[in-house]
Amino acid sequence: MRIAQINTYDVAGGAERISRELHEQYARRGHDSWLLVGCKRGDGERVVEIPSTAARGPWARAWTRLADAVAPLGHDELTAAWRVRRAVPRAIGEPDRALARALGHEDYDYPGSASLPSLLPRGADVIHAHNLHGGVLADRGYFDLRLLPELSSRRPFVLTLHDAWLLSGHCAHSFDCGRWEHGCGKCPDLTIYPAVKRDGTAYNWRRKHGIYSESRLHVATPCDWLMRKVERSMLRSGLAETRVIPYGVDLSVFRPRGDTDAVRAKLGLPRDARILVIAANGIRQNEWKDYRTLQAAVSVLAERTVVVALGENAEPERIGSAEIRFVPFERDAATVAAYYQAADLYVHAALAETFPNAILEALACGVPVVASSVGGVPEQIKPIGEPGATGALVPPRDPESLARAIELLVGDERLRRELGENAAADARARFDSQRQADDYLSWYAELVERSAGLLTDHPQATDRMGPA
Repeated sequence: MRIAQINTYDVAGGAERISRELHEQYARRGHDSWLLVGCKRGDGERVVEIPSTAARGPWARAWTRLADAVAPLGHDELTAAWRVRRAVPRAIGEPDRALARALGHEDYDYPGSASLPSLLPRGADVIHAHNLHGGVLADRGYFDLRLLPELSSRRPFVLTLHDAWLLSGHCAHSFDCGRWEHGCGKCPDLTIYPAVKRDGTAYNWRRKHGIYSESRLHVATPCDWLMRKVERSMLRSGLAETRVIPYGVDLSVFRPRGDTDAVRAKLGLPRDARILVIAANGIRQNEWKDYRTLQAAVSVLAERTVVVALGENAEPERIGSAEIRFVPFERDAATVAAYYQAADLYVHAALAETFPNAILEALACGVPVVASSVGGVPEQIKPIGEPGATGALVPPRDPESLARAIELLVGDERLRRELGENAAADARARFDSQRQADDYLSWYAELVERSAGLLTDHPQATDRMGPA
């Protein structure tokens, strides 16, 4: 099959890792696999960046080039001054677009995404989209959501949700707000990523609903929790079929390692300390994670503890008997696996989550997990007291419960070893990346077969994705 995946980046966090690893798995199995991204960071041969600036008019291109010159990506990103220097030239170049953003309207004005059909040498058998909103940067969106009806009309179109942005008037996670079920408006927090400047959430919700109602979408989620939200949302108007396909990890890389002391020595970690690992991009400021609760929990731990925070470059912190060491984002999966293999526990304090990869990676390495019971996390961990327990679930924003769970597991070596063995076995049974690829490929084959039958009934049917 010729498979075209679409995502924001090729190299970044969880959703990007999923699409990239699927892309690589498909290629290894002999499929013609392509990854189309809004921003290409790696050097993959069949990873194609969707044109953005080049697809705009000459006036807009000129001002965009000026914005890139005065505030280039990679220099002081996300500071207020950087945003202003970048926003002003862009507003001059595209005033209508700037006005829409000022009104709180989500920006779908990415004409480069209309060129998706021409980015492949010939037509794709199946299109598989992932995150359709931008990355961390507000101006790094890349996809015009209004293309969904056309793209899904003539080819099987699979859409994997990694968060709930498609279900709401602006936010990727709604926390305790239920307005997304009925039309949004009167948004309680416009700053939740992706933030909007004014409350245009009711308008955004209606616009998305109209797009979905004209589309034919085959929607996947990694967990039942998110699928239940899909079924209660305006996205249901465009559903052709749904499946829950859990994420998978590479079990040849993320696996138990017997000689913990050797791994710790290699990473420069003390042999005699209790090692906890946490992982998230920019964990201290990440609005989905709960770094404050983690800090409060480790501050009361009685014995020497080293917390390794993967995904941020910062100076170490000392809290009571605990030291927090920060490790910058690491692309090499084997190095990431080594940190899990060196750990006594993996700790995941969060306020909102879908189905975090880091928990699966830790389990696959035979490391018990203590995590906040939010989103799809309870579907990943079998808590103490259940057969085959792999860790502990605690309420969010509850440092006392988090500290007690940590103390229980680090203080009981026999229990910790039992949970670790269960974790590795459960990961082999449920969270293998090979199984994830199998599930998607089987689904693609079914969809392509059905699509071929429909096109046989209408032999003149073609589209800009090429002939059937």
